[in-house]
Amino acid sequence: MYKIHRFFIIYLLLSTCILSSVYAQKVAVKTNLGYWGAAASPNAALEFALGKKFTLEAGGGFNLWEFSDNKKAKHWLAQPELRYWFCDVFNGHFIGLHGHGAQFNIGNWDIPVGRLEKFKDHRYEGYLYGAGLSYGYQWVLSPRWNFEASLGGGFARIHYDKFPCTTCGTKLDEGDYNYWGVTKAAVSLIYFFK
Repeated sequence: MYKIHRFFIIYLLLSTCILSSVYAQKVAVKTNLGYWGAAASPNAALEFALGKKFTLEAGGGFNLWEFSDNKKAKHWLAQPELRYWFCDVFNGHFIGLHGHGAQFNIGNWDIPVGRLEKFKDHRYEGYLYGAGLSYGYQWVLSPRWNFEASLGGGFARIHYDKFPCTTCGTKLDEGDYNYWGVTKAAVSLIYFFK
């Protein structure tokens, strides 16, 4: 767990350094509306123009509370992304290379889809890291507002401890899992500072 906290602090420091050396005048703050809805998780990102064709997004989210019926979805996530724009930055099509790191404590969710069905009867606690590629599009709404949709896939290495239920403390198992699949999905509202 110490390594994950150190990673998050380094991530925040690098994001701050990048903000102080932004090449272009455009800096945007955004929130992923889908992340709010799917996981009830506050999230934000800063995106900086690095030139005429590149931007860097430094984003993340968290969820620190429990839901009714002892459901848990506690986590934090950091997910930076370097983007290449086919037209101009913050307008039109882009492809991205993203990394991700997260820490989680999840259990008691009845999600009958693929690997997620395991969350119903057990609680999983651990961390993950990985990378992926994404594609997206931004629509200009006004001089200060944009709307974005993006989807990405890639790899995550997951280290976990397995517990029998959300309130039980006896560890049943521990392990590692290599995940290949969707690693990023966003429907974001964006505001520009000028």
